[in-house]
Amino acid sequence: QVQLVESGGGLVQPGGSLRLSCAASGSIFSINVMGWYRQAPGKERELVATITNRGSINYADSVKGRFTISRDNAKNTVYLQTNSLKPEDTAVYYCNVVDARSFWYWGQGTQVTVSS
Repeated sequence: QVQLVESGGGLVQPGGSLRLSCAASGSIFSINVMGWYRQAPGKERELVATITNRGSINYADSVKGRFTISRDNAKNTVYLQTNSLKPEDTAVYYCNVVDARSFWYWGQGTQVTVSS
């Protein structure tokens, strides 16, 4: 059993910042990729950012220059620093982990709302 526990979501004004965290625990085989996805109301879930165990990073074009992903391999934790937030960043943000067997795991989601 694998658990992904997210934290850090909330309500923020446009231009503000939030730091999301996701800690993985349980029977985790070697973690390969950690990342964040998001889903806005009425839209499909989309990739925000991913980071491999070797530090290779990928960002969605919409967040490049504003969001920063990082990970602590010793703690099986991934972070997403979100800056210069816009109303269109409003969504439920989901943590994702892919292990070395290519098994995917999802967190329960954390709401990020950007509004004045």
